[in-house]
Amino acid sequence: MSTQATLIPADLLKKSDKILFIAHLALGDFTYLQNFFKAFAAQHPHLKVHLWVDEVRRTADSSQWPHLQKYALYDWTAACPFFAKVYTRTYSPALYRDSIEEARAEHYPIVVSLATLRPHLYAGLAREISPEGWVVGMKKKVSLLQPHHLLAYRKLDAVMPPYRSSQPEHHISDVYAHWFRQLSGLEVTGQARFPFVDIPPQWRQYAQDQLAAWQFAPRTGKLVFINPYAKTRKRCWPLEHVADLIQAMQQREGWQDARVIVNAVPQELAHAREVIGRYGLQGTELFSAEENFFQLPAMLAACDLIISVETAVMHLANAVHVPVIALMRQKNPEWVPVDRAHSTVITAPGRRDWVKAVSVEQVMKAI
Repeated sequence: MSTQATLIPADLLKKSDKILFIAHLALGDFTYLQNFFKAFAAQHPHLKVHLWVDEVRRTADSSQWPHLQKYALYDWTAACPFFAKVYTRTYSPALYRDSIEEARAEHYPIVVSLATLRPHLYAGLAREISPEGWVVGMKKKVSLLQPHHLLAYRKLDAVMPPYRSSQPEHHISDVYAHWFRQLSGLEVTGQARFPFVDIPPQWRQYAQDQLAAWQFAPRTGKLVFINPYAKTRKRCWPLEHVADLIQAMQQREGWQDARVIVNAVPQELAHAREVIGRYGLQGTELFSAEENFFQLPAMLAACDLIISVETAVMHLANAVHVPVIALMRQKNPEWVPVDRAHSTVITAPGRRDWVKAVSVEQVMKAI
């Protein structure tokens, strides 16, 4: 463990020309972490900041590569001016090895692993990429039955513990702030931690064209975006609930003319079309960002209200400054939307309950 005041020695930061961050990132992670990468780059303008996005779904199954290759986060990171280079070809074993060799050729003086899953493996990766550099990484408690973990952590020059979610008063942005404070003394506070997204004009125009094609523009009623999908079933909301909500909403005074966009991940689009189609709903269209990540925030920014389960959409709602109703489990309270003034959180009633336990009536009350 380093005895420096910061995990990365200040003199090393001053004399280095580049730094590599390694992370396994979901869209929700990056929605908050990007503020710290941006602030770090501003704190050290002489440093080129490089990012390694590790694909935890890496597979030798070539049938999955086209889907993994189009991960929406790659569109977002490619548009971020504070990254000089982003490694995104880590989704197959061969490309992973190629990327390691490419990274080794950079001779990074500093490598920081922000990986909280299997951090011992990422300690090894960081050291493999930079055999002679200063390497910082996460470290979990090591069992005597895991000597290989201990050997991996010995490859680090400085360590920090992954976050624990047992402190409900902490937001995930507090956790990330603590990481970067330890790394370099960086302070990011207040609204500087709020999500942001810079949507290219072409995608804003795309959203307007799509709304016109749906005959949602011009309109007299409100435009509502509903996202019932998350990566795990525990965080999804049933499509039947979505349909019931739309019917209830359009029967309420002041909402009769509401237009509704139902978001579906590409692989669920056909099923969503079948289920929603059974209800014969008026003023309702299905949407999926199949071409580019920025289709999603562009469409969100055009709406008056966003209703979403606990996934990236509810954080992006804060980024585009549209009020959001977030449907969440009681677990992981550190992931609530950070902009409390424009966010309403509805939690499932029981500690073990999935998001599907949130009722249509609860959402209608929030509306």
